[in-house]
Formats: sequence, C-alpha cells, structure tokens
Amino acid sequence: MSNIAIIGATGRAGSQLLKEALRRGHRVTAIARHATSKISPHKDVVIKDVDVNDAQALQAAVAGSDVVLSAAHFSTLEPEAIIEPVKKAGVKRLLFVGGAGSLLLPDDTKVIESEDFPEAYKLEATAGGKYLDTLRKEKDLDWTFISPSAEFVEGERTGTFRLGKDHLLVSAEGKSWITFADFAIAMLDEVEAPKHSRQRFTVGY
Repeated sequence: MSNIAIIGATGRAGSQLLKEALRRGHRVTAIARHATSKISPHKDVVIKDVDVNDAQALQAAVAGSDVVLSAAHFSTLEPEAIIEPVKKAGVKRLLFVGGAGSLLLPDDTKVIESEDFPEAYKLEATAGGKYLDTLRKEKDLDWTFISPSAEFVEGERTGTFRLGKDHLLVSAEGKSWITFADFAIAMLDEVEAPKHSRQRFTVGY
C-alpha cells in the first residue's frame, strides 16, 4: 500500500486514477481546486481543495506522499509549478499524465508536426512537450511521463493494451486510442512496479 497524491483528481484522467488506486488498496490524497464538492468521501481518501498555482499549498498537500501523479493540464501551468513544490515536499517520485503530441511517427517526426494535427489541441500539446523537455533535464526527481495514444477517451476498463516507448501506437485497424480507465491501469502498474524511471512511455491498443 502506498500513499499516492493525485493532482487534478476530479478530471477525466485524474478521476480514473483515483478509482484505480482505491481499487488496488492504496491511500490517496485527492487534490483539485474544487475537490471537496466533486469527490465522494472515502475512508482511504484525503480530499484537499488546492489551487495548483499556489506553490506553498501544493507543497503542503503532497507532503508525506510516496508518489505524486499529476493529471493537471499543461497549458495553464509552467512545469516548475508542479515539479518544484513536489521536490520541496521531499517526494522523490512524480508521474505525469502526458500528451500524444510529442510522440513520434514512423518517420521520427512528432505527431504535433503532422499536417492533420487538430489546431484546437496545439496549445496543450506544445505545453506538454515543454514539460517532457524539462523533465529530461531534471536531476533529482524519479519522474515518468506517460503519453496516451492520439485519442484519449471515455470507455471501459479492459486491462488489455500495449506499451510503447516514444513512437505513437496504432492498432491493426489504423486507430490510435486508449480509454482513461485502461490508461489508469498502466499508470498504477508503473507506480507499483517501476520500469520507466526517468523515461517517457506510451500506452494504447
């Protein structure tokens, strides 16, 4: 059993991480701006209303955790807004719900550079790439950046998926996708049995 802090625990990815962590018997500190009003009380959950732009509050919220999972949006926060409070709290492990934009295509160009990449997602994808670049220079934290496939969607928890490294995973049918629920399995697997220390990996069908 671990003490896991989840930043952005009320979002679509974060809520599935919370559910998966509890399914496995971990204790969770659920952090979000309006966490109290959106998360049901549970004996193994400490709910904390925190604005992640408040570095001191975030540091206090994650203190004492074994690992921090961040499902916060990239485009509204500089990487240091998450990284520094976690380091100052003395937490050594930090896992990010990453983005697909920084993954590579078969010709080794980035997904975000493809002609058909949706304009609406470019801001978030660009910011996600900045987070990954920042983490790759990080010397102190034991970090992992987990990129979903191109389509990150609601859906069932199947427990059947593939892992990759830096290249976008595409199914035999030509589709690149993963549900939030199955992504959560992959992330909690990494929490419990770390295999990608200071690395990025990806998950998809």
